[in-house]
Amino acid sequence: MTEQTAPDEAATAQPLTRATVEPVVARARFDASGLLPAIIQDAVSKDVLMMGWMDEEALRRTLTEGRVTFWSRSRQEYWRKGDTSGHAQFVRAAALDCDDDALLVTVEQVGAACHTGAHSCFDVDPLSPATASSTDEGADGADSAADTTAEADRG
Repeated sequence: MTEQTAPDEAATAQPLTRATVEPVVARARFDASGLLPAIIQDAVSKDVLMMGWMDEEALRRTLTEGRVTFWSRSRQEYWRKGDTSGHAQFVRAAALDCDDDALLVTVEQVGAACHTGAHSCFDVDPLSPATASSTDEGADGADSAADTTAEADRG
C-alpha cells in the first residue's frame, strides 16, 4: 500500500512578517482575558515541553521573531523564554488548532524548558491515571459517553 503525503507547505511558505502576520492574529480566538494557550513541543523528540499564555502582541512576536514570547499573567509583562535562564526556545513551526483557540509551537529547545530545571514542565509531577485497553468494553469512549449523557438526561 502506498502512502500519500501532502506537499511540505512549510518548505514553500514565506515566513511571516509584521506586515503579513495580522490575518493570523485576527483569526486567533483569544479568551475573555485576551489570552491564547500556547503548547510548546520539542521539534525533535515531539515531547510536550510546557504551556504558556500569549496575547496578541506575544503571538505577533513569536511568529515574526523566531523566539517564543509569552505574556506573564503574574508579572503582567512579556517574557521571552531564555532571556534570563539561557534556556531559549527557537521557533521551528506553529499552528493554530481547528477552532483557532489554541496554538502549537514546535521549537528547538536549548536547555531545560521548565523553570524547575526539568526537561519538560510535565516531568515534574507525573500522574498514574487509570487506562483502558482497546479490548475493554466501551474503550472508544463514544458509546459510553453517549450512554452516560442519555442516562443523566433521563434521571
